[in-house]
Order: sequence, then C-alpha cells, then structure tokens
Amino acid sequence: MKRSLPIWLGLLSIFFILFPYASPASAEPVQEIRELIRDYYVDEVPASVLEKRTAKEIVQQLDLYSEYMSAKEYKAFIDEIESRFVGIGVVLESDSKGVRVVSVISGGPAERAGIRPGDIITHVNGRSIAGKSVGDAVSIISGAEKTKVGITVEREAKPLTFELFREAIDLPNVEYEMLGGDIGYVRLNSFATESAKGINRAIRALPDAKGWILDLRDNGGGYISSAQEVTGFFPKAGQAFQVRERNTEPEILEVIRQPRQFTGTVHLLVNPFSASASEMVAAAVKEQQAATLYGQTSYGKGTMQSLFEFQDGSALKLTTARFFSPNGREIDHVGVKPHIMTASGAELETSHRDQLLSNRKGYQSHGQLKQVPTNKTFTVEMTKSMNWKAFPAEGIQLIELGGKEKPVAYQVINDKTLTVKPKVPLESGKSYLLIIHPVGKDLQNRQMKKGIYVDVTVK
Repeated sequence: MKRSLPIWLGLLSIFFILFPYASPASAEPVQEIRELIRDYYVDEVPASVLEKRTAKEIVQQLDLYSEYMSAKEYKAFIDEIESRFVGIGVVLESDSKGVRVVSVISGGPAERAGIRPGDIITHVNGRSIAGKSVGDAVSIISGAEKTKVGITVEREAKPLTFELFREAIDLPNVEYEMLGGDIGYVRLNSFATESAKGINRAIRALPDAKGWILDLRDNGGGYISSAQEVTGFFPKAGQAFQVRERNTEPEILEVIRQPRQFTGTVHLLVNPFSASASEMVAAAVKEQQAATLYGQTSYGKGTMQSLFEFQDGSALKLTTARFFSPNGREIDHVGVKPHIMTASGAELETSHRDQLLSNRKGYQSHGQLKQVPTNKTFTVEMTKSMNWKAFPAEGIQLIELGGKEKPVAYQVINDKTLTVKPKVPLESGKSYLLIIHPVGKDLQNRQMKKGIYVDVTVK
C-alpha cells in the first residue's frame, strides 16, 4: 500500500497531495480507510468503530467533517471549491437536520428563489437528507442542467418549499472594485488554487487605492495553501496559523508572501458563515495587528482535514489536525471575534465609512440627516463668508457607503451658503457620507482649516 503525505483541509480547506490506493473496482477501500484512520485521525478511535462493515458506516462515527466520497461526490466537492458546478447555487455545510446553506451565489437559482444563508435544507424532491454528508447532499441536489429539483428548507423552525431549475454556475472566485473615496474592495468567495492570482490582479488593477477592504463574509474555506497565500498580502502578518496533529508538537506555518501587498488602512470583513480557511486568515491578521476586523464572530471551525484519493476516483476526507492562531488561540467552537462588531449586513458600510474618515484626519462631524427623501437637496452653511468662485468642484463629495461616489452639482445661495444636489436620485435604504473638503478660501483669502462631513440615511 503506497502512501504519501496527507492533504490538509479546513471546512473546505485543502493542501493537495494524492493517495493512489489500489482496491478492487467493485469494492470500497474499507481496509485502507481503517488504516488511514488509525494512522492519521486527530483522535484515538475505538476498535468498535473500525469494525463497521462499510466505509460510510465507519466514517459516520467520526466527527462532522470526516467523509467518504464516491468518485462522483468527490468531483462535485472539488468543483465546488473551484467554483465549477451545475446546481442551484449554494455553498453547504453539515447539519444534523440535513445541510446548512453557508452562502448563496449571487444571481443563481437559489438566490432568485429566495433561499438564504442559514437555511437548513432538510428534503430534496420530498426525500429527507437528515444524516447525509455534504457530499451525499450535493450529489442528490445536483443533476443535469435545466432539470427541476424541489428543495425544502427549515427557516426559523418553519418549513419552506422551493422548486428550482439547475443551472451551470459561474462564480468568480475573486471580485473587486474601487469604492467611493478610492477604497479598494476585494471579495473572496473561496480559497481556491487561483485565489492569490486573483487578488494580485485586483491590487494591480486598483493602483490608486488609499486603503483596502477584504471581504470574507460567507466564505466557507478552501485550500490551506491558499490561506497562507492570502495572509501573505498583509505586510504585518508573518505567520499564518498553528497546527496540531495527534501526538505531535504544535507547528507554526509561515505566510506565503505575495508580490503585491495591501497598502494603507486594511479592513477584513467576517460573519458567522466565514469558516475554516477564512478563520485562519482572520485570526492571523487580528493577532498580528495586520488588519481591523469588522462583522460578527466567525463560524468556529478549527479542524483540518486531509484528502486521501483512491484509484477508483473515490476519496476519504479525514480530520487529521486542529488549527489555532499563530500564538495558539483556540478557534474550534469559538470563532474569531471582530474588533468592530456590526449588525448583520452592515459590515461593508461601517468599514467603508471608517476607511473614508481614517484618510481624513481632523475632519469634523456636522451631525446626521436621517430618513431623507431620494431627491434630497443639501444645504451647506459655513461660519465665514467664502470665495465660492474659487471653490473647486472636487471639494464636495457624496459617497454611498459600500458603493460609489455620486455626482453632485452645487449652487451658491449667498457668501456663506450653498446647496448641493445629487445629479441622480439617492437610493432608498442606503447610507451616504457628504464630505466638504478644506480646499476653499474665505473672502480674506484664508484657507479652510478643517473639512466637515455629514452622515446621511435615505428613507
């Protein structure tokens, strides 16, 4: 029986090396699985568990994240990490009642139907999937493109049923844009093999960014090597995580330094569906003061799995280690608590606002305008008479928090007053920051000393 080094995973976190075990084509590699569990499983396993007859029966007696996958299930598992699949557009994790929706892919069938993160899928086409592994559930939910599937979810203890058509899901692993005020925003959907290349492309594409927001919300994990690479974008982070296998000394793994780095103020967004490799990165940058974390406490999955592949295409996903922060802070069943706790859904807006103000030291708040109409015209009153003719147009900005700058026009009313009107209607339910920069002069040709800002919410 030929062996190689193990493949480490988190929830979906993998460090890839293959295990080409030979076994009869018609039989599960049960004996090989028994030996792998004896040699590599993170805890001692009773003999009664290893005496079970089938691979599924043995592995079901282990922890929540260990799993034996058929060749079809294993392919679906890898395709999900690499964002290649036909399905309904959800990322799943194990749950005693079925499988829990970790995140919903934007624009996919599940999102359009109204399925949400946190929903527990309990039945597929009327068939209970309680007790099924994630791999089993994925194989049941998946199918040929354009075929119909019935999904029953439990939400707040109530069942809801949806009918969806399976589609080819094209999920970009890395999404990025420049937010208003020149803040670079990068969303990472999973820790895939090409994630670091995608983030490098994002940094190269946004050279004028004055600060960065890395969004790991709803990111269930991926390859551990990818977590090391992503942590390598933070200049102040040198260590990635600590790993502890059974009967071995703890080992600290270093980051994999990247050719481009985040610069300026850096924020990291997490929520209760940020798990595994996401938590590795969050714990590392928090502990090494490499970024400020926003959101809610992460999922709390601090175990690592290894993949053992067999010649028939099947695979064993086995929990082989636990991971901790570089200094040994526990993550399993604890999670990573952000520096700035926010309401669910307010993570990006809060982070963006703080980014904007961190780049504008000394600016003074002129209060809040709440529940303004979408066609609001703002009136700006200065304490001194101003030379408005010399006031530059870029001296006034209206920035949607979590979004872009909105074009405005201003009109002088008198030497102390002007009005600011957005050129397009504001969006209902959104928040904005109106900023007056200290670029103007008064009638005595004296420069403004301080900028001002006003918080705005739209009804």
